[in-house]
Parts: sequence; C-alpha cells; structure tokens
Amino acid sequence: MSAFFEALQQKFGAQIQSISAEREEEIYVLFGDPDIRALAEYLRSAVEARLVTVFAEDRRSAEGVFFNYYVFERKGDTRYLIVRAPVRADHPEFPSLSAELPAVNWQEREIQDWFGLKADGHPNPRRVALHDNWPDVHPLCKDFPLETVLPPFEGERHIYRPALGEGVFQVPVGPVHAGTIEPGHFNFAVAGEPILYLQLRMFYTHKGTEKLFEKLPIPKAVFLAESISGDSSFSHGTAFCQAVERAAQMEVPLRALVMRTILLELERICNHVADIGAIATDVGFVVANAHASRLKEMLVSLNEQLTGNRLLRGMVCVGGVRRGWDIVQLASLRAAVDAFASEFQDLVALIDSSESTRDRLEQTGVLRPEKAKDLGVVGVAGRASGMDLDVRRDHPYAAYGRYSFRVPVYQVGDVIHRMQVRVDEVNESLGILRSAADDSLHGDFRAQVPPIPADRCALSAVEGWRGEIIHWIRTGPANHLERCKIKDPSLNNWPALVEAVQGNIIADFPVINKSFNLSYSGTDR
Repeated sequence: MSAFFEALQQKFGAQIQSISAEREEEIYVLFGDPDIRALAEYLRSAVEARLVTVFAEDRRSAEGVFFNYYVFERKGDTRYLIVRAPVRADHPEFPSLSAELPAVNWQEREIQDWFGLKADGHPNPRRVALHDNWPDVHPLCKDFPLETVLPPFEGERHIYRPALGEGVFQVPVGPVHAGTIEPGHFNFAVAGEPILYLQLRMFYTHKGTEKLFEKLPIPKAVFLAESISGDSSFSHGTAFCQAVERAAQMEVPLRALVMRTILLELERICNHVADIGAIATDVGFVVANAHASRLKEMLVSLNEQLTGNRLLRGMVCVGGVRRGWDIVQLASLRAAVDAFASEFQDLVALIDSSESTRDRLEQTGVLRPEKAKDLGVVGVAGRASGMDLDVRRDHPYAAYGRYSFRVPVYQVGDVIHRMQVRVDEVNESLGILRSAADDSLHGDFRAQVPPIPADRCALSAVEGWRGEIIHWIRTGPANHLERCKIKDPSLNNWPALVEAVQGNIIADFPVINKSFNLSYSGTDR
C-alpha cells in the first residue's frame, strides 16, 4: 500500500473500512459514515484532489443501504479514487458538500430527486432534475418500476427569484426557443441593459436514461449511450463501452483503439469548427460561418464514408468497433485531413482579420479562473479559464498514450479565449489524426465479448469535445446492468454561464451562450 493510503488510514482510523483496487484505473475506499466532509477536505488540501462527480446507488436489496459515491482525481495520478459511503435506508440523509464545493450543487440535488436521500445543509435544496410540480416520486430507486404511469402533474411550477429595485426588470427567455435548440428557461434580471443575474431552469427534456439502462441487454445499451447527447454520440458510446470492457476485464485490439481515437478526434474537430462559425455569426460575421459550415460538411461527409453515419453512430461496440477500414477509406481520411487543415487556417485568418469581431468577443462573458475552479468547470470552458484538465492526457484511454499533443490553457476566460481553445485543439487534433492514420490499422478490429460477470463495477472517462464524460456501471445478471451513472460535461458547466453573463448586456447573451455551447440533452439525460 502506498504512503498516501497508509496516511489516510492513520488519519481516519476505523472509518476507512477497506481499500481495494480491482483494476489499475480506479481505487475504491469504503468509508464507514455518510459524512465524508472531513475526508473531502483532507483530500483537497493534502493532495489537491479534485471532486469529479457525486452519485448514488440503491443497494437496499443486496446490502441493506444506499451508497453515495464520491469520485476524486489526484494530480499526476492516472487512477480515480472512489469513496463509497453508506446512507441508511431508515435515515436517508447525508451531509452536503455544496457549501464548500459548489461544483456538486446540482449533483447532490439530483441524488435528492432520484433517490429521496436528503442532502442535509445544502444551501439550495430545491428540486433540480424533477420539476416542482412532479409528484413525490424517486425514479432511480429499485422499487420504482420503469413502467410506472404518473398522474397528471398538478401544483405550483418553478418560482423564480423576483426582480427587486427601481428600474429592475425580469426578462424571461424560453423554455421554447426560436431555433432548433432544446428547451431551457433563462430568466434575466436587468437594470437597463446590463444583466444583474441569470436564473436557469433545465431538465425539460428528461428521458430517464439512467433508468432505461437497467432494462436493456448490454449490446443494446450501446445505442442508448449514443443517444445521450446527439453531437457527442461517439464519445458517450465509447465511454460506455470502455466501462463494460473494464468490468469484463477485456483486452481491446490495438486496431480498434486507434480507430476509436481517430473517430473521437473527428467528432471533436467537427463540433469545434461548427462552434467557431456559430460564434462568428452571433456577432454578425456570417461569411466566416459560411466557411465553417462548408468545412463541417467536409467532415460529416468523411464520417459517413468511414462509418455509414454522419454523426458516427452505430460504429462503436463492446470489444472495439463494428467494422474495419479498407485502403480507399484510409486514403480518403488522409486526403480529407490535409484539405481541411489548409482551409481551416484560412478560416482562422479570416476571423483574426476582423477587428469588429475581436472587439465583440474580447472581455465578453468573462469566467474568472477562481470561479471556474469553484464550479468544477471542465473542457473547453475550463481550459479557457485556467483549468488544466484533459482526460486524454491525465487518464489515457483508446490509443492516446501513443501520441503527443498539447493541451491549450488560458487564464482570461472570455469568449475569444474559449474560441481560441477550440482553434488550438483543432490544430492538435489534426496532428493526432495524421499520426493515427499512419499507425497500426491491421489485425482484429473487435474482440470476442465473454460472458460479463454480475456485480462488477467500473468507471470510464472520455474527453468529449465539450469536456469530461463519466460513465460508471455495475453489472447485473443475464448480461444486463444494475446501474449506469452518466455525467455529461454540461452538468458541470451550465452554472458557469450564470457567472459569465453578469455585467454583460442581453444582446451579448447569444454569443456568450454559444461560446460554452452546452448540451440540454446531455444535462437532462
């Protein structure tokens, strides 16, 4: 046992009931108390650990209790530290961490909504995932049948904080929007043009995804994972398959790992270039958006040639990928990467040449690094605000350990730096694609899937194009799952939008929102 874990046991004594590592990627600590506040503070201060996610599991039938899981990441350690804390069924409460760690605000409230476990001391314990007029149900408890038909919703809907003060007005936007985006309610309080504060209400498109996973055989569940957030289909599908592969202790062929890396980077580039164009169009530079749209079309056409689907669906599977590539497809990949790289530089130069565009984007929607850290912001938005995090580098998966790349990090945290992170990442991704396209693409592209034992737990992380995606599973009997926890990066990042818009004008909200480009579906699940 390492010195760190020996120190942990010395400090917390009998509260540390066990420390186990079933695989290299994760270490489980069974804590004897639902109150982990002292442990969380020790991990944060002693080893500068980051709390990645918090979620719950109903284990009443097997172990007589609920469990809360706290996933920590330590700088320089590729393993995740997962603290498992019991919550008694006859006293379903646990002390909240949200006052000290705002990053878990929504996640603890989700536990309240889904499982009925009270986050004692939470600074804002209102419902978040279930809306106010839902009946008093807890859908992720095992005794809540998936087929339950709920009565018509009655009662009070969500009440927003009133706008107080002379000349202060509320401006509601949504939940139904004029574009093709999904529903979300933005309630602004303004004094003249500047935004005083913004209140968010999400979860209008809740699909019960985590509950649905419990009823599907694992091969079919891959398709459900791909539907979590449509523009991140391959990332979510890969995260799910990796979790199953780790639970089954499978060895995935190198060819499949390289192909997954290529497709993950194509998904990243495709969305980044679309966002760069969309940010330009939100400040009136529609010519730049036209160029970006043409480049995106070049990539989605390549996606279709490589996988049969423009959004890369139906390609990833447990054990690898569903089909290999021939010489013609690989030649198309290399040619498309070279053509895209040249034209992408032209797009960047075009945007950089526009002083009016830079004027609109600089110092707009600023998210300070200290606020980004408090809120646990990840991905593009985090790296533009000083958060030096990237799962590809910090917890290598697929074939990322074979390739070198730079993780761009800035401190300013405004719209133009969130766009610059995208530009830098596209250039790094092009380098990864060139290396991977010349790598080992011979041999098997899929491993035989063995029977998957029941009661195995595994965590998987993927750096989606928005940021860190987490899937945690517990396998069940008959090739099914007992639990699948999903965390999309948008769940972390929506609260950051509230901070970034303060002091800006409503006319700049669209471009600030687009610079984060968060997923409603991924958040709502």
